[in-house]
Amino acid sequence: MSERTTSRTLQPTGRRPAADRRPAPATAVTLDAEHERARLHEVIELALAEARRHGASAAEAGAGFEQGLNVEVRLGALEKLEYTRDHDLAVTVYLGQAKGTASCADFSPGAVRETVAKALAIARHTGDDPANGLAEPELMAGEFPDFDLYHPEPFDQDQLFARALAVERAGLDADSRISNSEGAAVSQSLAIGAYGNTQGFLASEWGTHYEQSVSLIAGDGDGMQRDYWWDANRRSAALEAPEATGETAARRTVARLGARQVPTAVVPVLFTPETARSLIGHLLGALGGGAQYRKSSFLLDSIGRQIFPEWFEIVEYPLLTGGARSSAFDGDGVATATRPLIRGGRVERYLLSCYSARRLGLVTTANAGGVRNLVVTPGRASREALIGSLQRGLIVTELMGQGVNPVTGDYSRGAAGQWVENGVPVHPVDEVTIAGNLSDMFHNIAALGDDPDPRVNIQTPSILLGRMTVAGH
Repeated sequence: MSERTTSRTLQPTGRRPAADRRPAPATAVTLDAEHERARLHEVIELALAEARRHGASAAEAGAGFEQGLNVEVRLGALEKLEYTRDHDLAVTVYLGQAKGTASCADFSPGAVRETVAKALAIARHTGDDPANGLAEPELMAGEFPDFDLYHPEPFDQDQLFARALAVERAGLDADSRISNSEGAAVSQSLAIGAYGNTQGFLASEWGTHYEQSVSLIAGDGDGMQRDYWWDANRRSAALEAPEATGETAARRTVARLGARQVPTAVVPVLFTPETARSLIGHLLGALGGGAQYRKSSFLLDSIGRQIFPEWFEIVEYPLLTGGARSSAFDGDGVATATRPLIRGGRVERYLLSCYSARRLGLVTTANAGGVRNLVVTPGRASREALIGSLQRGLIVTELMGQGVNPVTGDYSRGAAGQWVENGVPVHPVDEVTIAGNLSDMFHNIAALGDDPDPRVNIQTPSILLGRMTVAGH
């Protein structure tokens, strides 16, 4: 079963409305989460039993439920009201080492049986792959601690509408140069996921998510600029005040006014946490099992190789209480554990699922489905201190384009930010290109800030690179 309802009001014109346009009254929505979790387990058990009954040598299934409410406003009026409630099921069957997968959004017994039948039909027409198969039983999770991720509240559109208005209003009122808004959004959601297989494993996890954001436009004689800000948390009460999000968005937007290019130069470049995260993303892609066994990585066969300064460290903390993506098991049901990825600047391991591990002749690292709470160990210097250390350089606050070659590591992306002279930001910068090679960039990391971003799954502080080419005019 899948259902989605959306209410939309056309946006008004002008800077501010004469009066708020509010959503129609509605009763707050509540959920019996235990019932939904039990339902996911029942659907998985039915799918596995059907697979066995029809000749599968092994099978696995994942089922999910998500419910959410999103309110968007623009210039004080309701822009969009969206309520979602979705189910999904994916079934994978094995006939020896041939594999077939099918999915559906209907939990009725007939639909589940039909999905299993489709997966079996696919497996019968698929060749054997010696890397296929379930995780070994001894690797699967057996303990399931409470990570304090689930903090549900009734879905109340009036409360979300009022909060979205407050976020936007704070941004519009923060500075006279804020001339328009692209809208503010506030959302709340909860998700429940379950995984099971014919080795006898069946477990589930659940969590809530609350988020608020706003995008603003500023203008002066030198043109128009836009920027945004946001906050997210597992707990509604832990979100920053609506005024803080709006004012931060306004400050970031106004800071971009008067942006210009700079002469081409080789200078230090400071990536803020929001942009530094993309550098770590390129690292994760290069160390992923798929890139390694396909031989499409600039970090091919890099276990034990020093690719960062000796003091640089990255650790994965999947069992972190309250983490953005904590889980006791990965997408294969394998038990997760706290493990370094980079230690002493050297590569400790790849990011492997059961399948990619077998392709490489290695053991899974419990990373089926990605990393969970990856943390670049921060430095001790504040961002202000890092900026103050620059005689001449660039602070990167936004990246554009996709000019990164994952095979060679060649890097070239559009950037915007602030130009620094004698330790002081002197003017905004846009329409420049920063270029280098990721291997050289990793080696040339000069310092890390003490400002990791706790809102996200990959927590990265500011990263200062000792030198990069900044191409302007």
